[in-house]
Amino acid sequence: MSEPVVAGKTPIEAQLEAGVEYWWCACGRSQTQPFCDGSHAGTGIEPVPFRVEVAGNYWLCACKHTANAPFCDGAHELLD
Repeated sequence: MSEPVVAGKTPIEAQLEAGVEYWWCACGRSQTQPFCDGSHAGTGIEPVPFRVEVAGNYWLCACKHTANAPFCDGAHELLD
């Protein structure tokens, strides 16, 4: 399995709808960050499916090092 690419060092704000299934890009290669576009093919890294219970704005991880995928946990502050 390859390591994820850091797509960004700040989280991405996304307006999400309740009950809708989203696919968070875990590999960092997607051109539609923070969502999967299939660019992970062959990397051994799979996107993370998720839903939110309450519609609203959420901060999604772009550095791909969060321990709370797909949500930002501040891990980007620890990157070089």
